[in-house]
Amino acid sequence: MSKTNYRTVYKSDHLGVIDLDEILERGDKLIFTIREVKQEFGTKVAGNKIDANICYFEEPIKPLVLNSTNAKTLKNLSNSSFIENWKGMIIELYIDSNVKMKGEVVGGVRIKQLLHTKQLPFFTEANFEKAKIANATIELIKSRYQITPEVEQQYLNYVNGN
Repeated sequence: MSKTNYRTVYKSDHLGVIDLDEILERGDKLIFTIREVKQEFGTKVAGNKIDANICYFEEPIKPLVLNSTNAKTLKNLSNSSFIENWKGMIIELYIDSNVKMKGEVVGGVRIKQLLHTKQLPFFTEANFEKAKIANATIELIKSRYQITPEVEQQYLNYVNGN
C-alpha cells in the first residue's frame, strides 16, 4: 500500500518551500542554472492573477516567481537590473523560515548566492564590423561578451571613425 504525503494538496505550478523540501529529502542540492527570466502579465499564481517576473531553469524543476527580495538579489549578484542578463546564472536556493506574508511568518524560497556564471566569450576586433552594423552599444556588448578596457576603446574609436 502506498502512502500519501500531506504536502501533496499544497502543490502549485511554481516552485515553493514544499518543492525544495522534497528535493532536499531526495538528497539533491538546491543549485540551479537560470535558463531565462520572463515578465508575465496576468499569470495565475496561488489562485490569483498577477504580473510577475518568472524564473525558468535549465534543470527540470518548476519555475520560480521572483518576489522583490529575490529579484533584488539577482540584480545585485549580476550587477544588472535587466532580466535578460540573468540568463546563465548559477544560483543556490534555500528555505528561509522567517519569510512573512501579510504579517504572518510562512517561510519562503530565497536565493542564497551566486556560484558563478557561464563564461561569456571575449569581444574582439573580429566582432567590430558586425556590432557596428547592428548599432550595438557598449552596454549591449557587455551583456553578451567579456570586453577588456583596451578593446572597448578600440571599438569606440572604430565606430566613431578615429
